Amino acid sequence: MYAIIRTGGKQYRVAEGDTLKVERLKEATPGAKLRFTDVLLLGGAEAQPATVGQPLVEGASVLAEVTAEGRHPKVIIFKHKRRKGMRRKTGHRQPWTEVRVTGIEAG
Repeated sequence: MYAIIRTGGKQYRVAEGDTLKVERLKEATPGAKLRFTDVLLLGGAEAQPATVGQPLVEGASVLAEVTAEGRHPKVIIFKHKRRKGMRRKTGHRQPWTEVRVTGIEAG
C-alpha cells in the first residue's frame, strides 16, 4: 500500500518503511512520532483501485517517526551589475527533517 501526502508545500509518494527528507517540522525532534493527515491518494494492491481524495481522503493518515534533523549544503547567491560596482553575496541553508514511515491507515 502507498499514499501521496502533502507537507511543507510539497507532495510525496510514500510506502511503509520509506525514509524521506521533508521541510523542517517545528514540533518534531528525533524519536518523535508524527501523524500526517493530509493524504491526497491511497493506492493499494493491483486488485484494488486507488482512492483519490476530494481534495483529501477522509479518515486516512500516515504514521511516521523522526530520525534526524539537519540543514542542506549552502547555496551561494551572487548578484552583480557590470560596470556599476554593485556586488552582493549571500547564502542560504534550507533546514530539513528526515522521517521514516511506519504505517498507513486507510481510516
